[in-house]
Amino acid sequence: MAGEDEDRINSLPSDVIVSILSRLPLKDSAAKGPAHGQLGPLAALLKDAVRTSALARSGRHLWTFRPSLTLGCSGDPLGDTRDSGDSGPVASSWIERVHHVVSSLRGPLLHFVLSHRFSSHQFALLQRLLDLLLQKGSLQKLHLTTGCVLLSDLVVIHLPSFQSLQNLQLYGCRIVLPTGFQGLERLHTLALENVQISNEDLHLLIHISNNLTGLKAFDFLASENHTYTIKLNLPLLRYLQIRINNSVRKAEVVSAPCLKRAYIGSYARSDFKKIASMNLGLMTSAVMVSSLHLAFDVLKSLSLVALPSNFTFPRLTHLKLFLNVGTMDRDKMTFDTFIWLLQSMPFLKVLDLQLHDYDYYINKDRVDILMRGLLVNKHDGISCLDRTLKSVRIKMHTLNSDMTIITLVKFLLLNARVLELMKVAYWTGSEVDPSMLEVLQNAKLTTSSKAEVVISECNC
Repeated sequence: MAGEDEDRINSLPSDVIVSILSRLPLKDSAAKGPAHGQLGPLAALLKDAVRTSALARSGRHLWTFRPSLTLGCSGDPLGDTRDSGDSGPVASSWIERVHHVVSSLRGPLLHFVLSHRFSSHQFALLQRLLDLLLQKGSLQKLHLTTGCVLLSDLVVIHLPSFQSLQNLQLYGCRIVLPTGFQGLERLHTLALENVQISNEDLHLLIHISNNLTGLKAFDFLASENHTYTIKLNLPLLRYLQIRINNSVRKAEVVSAPCLKRAYIGSYARSDFKKIASMNLGLMTSAVMVSSLHLAFDVLKSLSLVALPSNFTFPRLTHLKLFLNVGTMDRDKMTFDTFIWLLQSMPFLKVLDLQLHDYDYYINKDRVDILMRGLLVNKHDGISCLDRTLKSVRIKMHTLNSDMTIITLVKFLLLNARVLELMKVAYWTGSEVDPSMLEVLQNAKLTTSSKAEVVISECNC
């Protein structure tokens, strides 16, 4: 059978084989994903060819024309990528093999993805690899994950001037831009997570390209005397993901007329009073978005600042919101912030709620303030509830006896007059109280709502 497959490969044009190879991951059968038997004998033989150059004589080097490489998973064909802390030889040997593979490529390398646990003392090996990628002169996508999350462990990267790079993602490193840096002029997607960079270099990296359409900025790392001021002036930006931590002093969208979707988050255990004004500033400066996602405890932080009255999102139709129901029924400020959000979105059509019950932020002196009565009260004059909100989708970990969830469902059924669908989903295999299913199904009977109520399991 193997001989027949080899003959079939020999009969294919070289450009066809290269095209097939470019779509196969550089992994062996030990890696997670489809096994050889699931891929079929032809694909399996081609994967073996990538790993061992075992292709038929006419095309044994065709794998060197692959335009993309993804390296660094468990079972990687280049060897074990796991590094036990400071035992550098295993990791260093693996990186040397990566150098050899990249050096062996004969065609243009367009996409390069590397995920590996580096140690800070291995910066020279990583820098050599980046310089080698620069020499290829054609790289369009670079994703680099070092596995470092502590400031003391960060690997230093002197970012080369990739003139053709369009998509850059860096995780867990200290970024240094050379003096007079002019690279990345074609960049349109940038993602930075758990990185350290000077405030000046950060501004340059973000704004060096006027073509940036997507930006992800998560959890910058800084020393005690260094903080970040993030001001975004991006004429083509369409999608923004940003998560605030204690290293950020200010963050705002100065100008982004094309911004349509925004994700705003913050560390759950951060100082809420410190980040509250930044979260509010980000929200109100991204006023023209049509889709907004507020992640964990942003709502809680917003409850600590003075919210502007008569503020509106004139284009927003989709809100995705993380709600901590463990505090919402005890803290009137959080509930009032939720109402303020609904009031500020007169054209909201879809409301996605992800419910969790974390109680480690509850003010124990206020546990006697029960919000359940307020939740089920009628709230007139909220434009989206009166006219536009047609779909509510709620996801939760469990379906137990927590009445806050029930009262929240009742509140929306009671107040959203044009609601068509109320969908409640709980995690597959989670704790389920059978009586809660019946209570939810009957919730709309007490509200006169015409909405369809759907309750189901999901792989959230």
